[in-house]
Amino acid sequence: MTISFHKYEGAGNDFVLLDGRSPLPELSPEFVALLCNRRFGIGADGLMVVESADGYDFRMRYFNADGYEGTMCGNGGRCITLYAHLLGIGGPVKRFIACDGEHTAEILSGDGHSGRVRLQMSDPTPIAPYGDGLLLNTGSPHYVEVREDIALIDVEAEGAAIRYSEPLASQGGANINFIEPLDEGELLIRTYERGVEAETLACGTGATAAAIVAATTLYPTLNHIELTAPGGELAVDFERTPDGFRNVHLTGPARLAFSGEFEIE
Repeated sequence: MTISFHKYEGAGNDFVLLDGRSPLPELSPEFVALLCNRRFGIGADGLMVVESADGYDFRMRYFNADGYEGTMCGNGGRCITLYAHLLGIGGPVKRFIACDGEHTAEILSGDGHSGRVRLQMSDPTPIAPYGDGLLLNTGSPHYVEVREDIALIDVEAEGAAIRYSEPLASQGGANINFIEPLDEGELLIRTYERGVEAETLACGTGATAAAIVAATTLYPTLNHIELTAPGGELAVDFERTPDGFRNVHLTGPARLAFSGEFEIE
């Protein structure tokens, strides 16, 4: 048996995309992990499936590279928007449902193959201190720490140490972000992602969390933050409220890398 797939990337964060409106093999953890394996499978940071959903253009299901269904993925949300466009689903503005609720995504430029997408994110939870950083949830749980010279950080070692520290580990862990302020409203960011258990070239919910932390601690008057990840440029804009933030949007690139068929034994 063979399955058809498309491979997308958003700022270097890469995903296998499947059309779940037609029957697919069982998406067991072993099967998903195989597809994401960079030596024996297609290779990706995660896998996403487009499914039908009443009242929405589509449903987004996201699986981490370890094979297990995960929480919201911001870069994935932009990529699946272009994939849905390639499939002929919806118009340039799409409404979809994900594990953390409803999202709206607008294709600002491009088509189903390559473009720039503005994605509405979940309103973040209040920031809480943890160790040398801060915790919040932007659709996925994140730890954000402001550092100097983040290019010199061993992200995999330090990220894993925080991700598996207690009591964070017993609560499911979090993605770990290190940020370095540059000019006003500009950040460098590096991220260790749980489920991948390694550094990824970008993380959309991580960039969102980093922007919210920076807006709270570094740039208290700004409503727009630019971020540079190893894989590319992202931007986050938001509205401030007396209790926090709302109408948070993540903007960045997405691109079809290649498509093909995968043979299932």
